[in-house]
Amino acid sequence: MSPDDMWSIGELAARAGVSVKTVRFYSDRGLLPEAARSAGGHRRYGPQALDRLRLIRSLRTLDLPVPDVGRVLDEEDALEDVIAGQLRELGSQLAALRWREAALTLLRDCPAGERVERLRLVGAVTAPPSTEPLARFWRRWLPPRLPARVVSSILEQTVPQPPADPAPAQVLAFARLHAFVSRPCVGNDRGQPAAHRADGGHRPAVLYDGLTEAYALAAPALRAGRAPHAGDALDCFVAAYTRSRGVSDTPDFRRRLREVLAADPRIDHYWQLAAELADPAHPTPGAAHDWLLAALHGDIETWAA
Repeated sequence: MSPDDMWSIGELAARAGVSVKTVRFYSDRGLLPEAARSAGGHRRYGPQALDRLRLIRSLRTLDLPVPDVGRVLDEEDALEDVIAGQLRELGSQLAALRWREAALTLLRDCPAGERVERLRLVGAVTAPPSTEPLARFWRRWLPPRLPARVVSSILEQTVPQPPADPAPAQVLAFARLHAFVSRPCVGNDRGQPAAHRADGGHRPAVLYDGLTEAYALAAPALRAGRAPHAGDALDCFVAAYTRSRGVSDTPDFRRRLREVLAADPRIDHYWQLAAELADPAHPTPGAAHDWLLAALHGDIETWAA
């Protein structure tokens, strides 16, 4: 076709049902290349431009950014990747909107005297909230030089994920948890449990591997509401400490272990807030630890009797 047989920019716009400005916009950005120029230097487009323009309009109707539209037009199989990326972005946006809605509901429904304080707490958290401050807290709290595998496993258990569709009370719990872990000097060496101190001859990596197993064994009893008692979970709990120290499990060791654990610093507030965010079917490590401590106390009392 000669340039005179092709469509002008106005003719293409009319056939597509869009404005000349729209055609020029996409043409200037390389999404709609012209086929030729007229003798007077005006743009000319062939019939294939109409199909391309309609495809561009369809993609833009879905709010795809212009660069993504260009990828779909120029790269084979790009549409699937672009759609996946857009769905991820929309998921994040929806999560942010649900979080904001719950936060606003929390502020609307709370007593007037508490509104300023709650606004301060909630305003310090992004929407959707990031768990990175919680992860940093645990990296400071844990003993140094733990293998990455162990740290990753601990973070997976100890850092609660924000609910996808939070209730106002859960927004408040997460905001309070964020404030707790963001306090100055949280997790300094003076606040570490005794088992974190290398001078005590401990092997923390062995300890935490064992504790993870013990907490998992205790979880069914916690879910069932059973009272703390001796058994496999308690034996695994004690074994985590004996293996980390290279000693034997004896009644005397269990008595000393109870004394050491009773003197350890506690972060009960963290676990109370984490429990409000966690799935009830998955007890927090804090709840499992307390259950096992109570079981250890009962076991020692039985020995003493």
